[in-house]
Amino acid sequence: MLVTKYGKKILEIVEQSRSHMTAEQIFEALRQTYPKVVLATVYNNLNRLWEEDRIRKVSVEGMPDRYDRIQRHDHLVCKKCGRLLDVDLGDLTVQLERAAGQAILSYDLKLMYLCEECRNDANKKGM
Repeated sequence: MLVTKYGKKILEIVEQSRSHMTAEQIFEALRQTYPKVVLATVYNNLNRLWEEDRIRKVSVEGMPDRYDRIQRHDHLVCKKCGRLLDVDLGDLTVQLERAAGQAILSYDLKLMYLCEECRNDANKKGM
């Protein structure tokens, strides 16, 4: 579990952000401290941090992967624009284990909805 100077800074960026950043956004933030860093370094470090369960990767079909802190929480995902919001539904592990009849190592709950902006756009078009 060797964390490079880049890995440490990337972990800090992800843990401090609440905006579910893409690799490209993390790259731009990292360049503020390390202007010569390359995008491949960011991807390599993100993959290593994710494999070590130090960050979460949030995948939504048709959108770039986004990265999040490891703290237990779930997400609301706008089906139209992909906006991602944190939602705290509590830890559902016990209920899921009961329903599945199996021990659950982890879960990633994404609730699909239409954000207010997309709902308003749909209402305007429906007029």
